[in-house]
Amino acid sequence: MNLPMQPAHQAAPLLVLGWGNLSRGDDALGPACVAALQARLPAHLNEQVEFLDDYQLQIEHALDLVGRQAVLFIDASLSCAAPFEVQNPQPRRDTSYSSHALSPEALLQVFSDVQGQDPPPATLLAIRGEAFELGQPMSAAAQAHLEAALDWALAWVMTTLTSSLT
Repeated sequence: MNLPMQPAHQAAPLLVLGWGNLSRGDDALGPACVAALQARLPAHLNEQVEFLDDYQLQIEHALDLVGRQAVLFIDASLSCAAPFEVQNPQPRRDTSYSSHALSPEALLQVFSDVQGQDPPPATLLAIRGEAFELGQPMSAAAQAHLEAALDWALAWVMTTLTSSLT
């Protein structure tokens, strides 16, 4: 039985959702990218994009996807190539639904299961991190990767807004 979710307010067409722990070195890349991207967005586009960050991707984030035209997920990665990689995750059941941290694919599957419809198109920006130790600052390499990823992310937002609002 599907119980469609309704947004409590009119959702911005784009959602940028990053996650990571600010206390674990390069794991902060997701939230740092979200904050920097929000600061670089031209003011006249503020109502077109919602920015969220969290420690981990959770099942409850499926509610944040309701009413969106596109979603950009941002996370740190130890396995991607430097400075970053871009993927288009598709809904998929995996074992992360029962863990403390969902994969983007599992979150999209939760959305589909609950809403009974396809999720909004999603893009995953994985930024290469090097050091994730507790209490460490972001590494110099990660900061350089973040700058490269920011340029790509801002271009993605501008292009996606242009194509979704015309």
